[in-house]
Amino acid sequence: MKAKNILDGTADATAEERFTTLVSANGLHIEQIVSQGQASPPGFWYDQEENEWLIVLEGTAAVQFEGEVEPVELRRGSYLEIPAHARHRVVRTGPDQKTVWLAIHYRT
Repeated sequence: MKAKNILDGTADATAEERFTTLVSANGLHIEQIVSQGQASPPGFWYDQEENEWLIVLEGTAAVQFEGEVEPVELRRGSYLEIPAHARHRVVRTGPDQKTVWLAIHYRT
């Protein structure tokens, strides 16, 4: 058995946001996301079948929920639980520094 590091492989993501599946089994999906300056397209809202728990390991981001005036600001160590079908979008990720997320998708 060999240990891995969640922050390995998080090189420059300015051209494209990167999604890496770390674990997927029995209704659980864990992924590493690396962003740098990306945001959801205008008018786009995520509406996911699963619940999502996420944490920002590095960098900053802002997530907007439908019907909310202000986005939720996230920084290193901030975590957020997003219930299934809670419509949301990424308003911004830090343009000058990569944002590394750990996202856990699960069903209840």
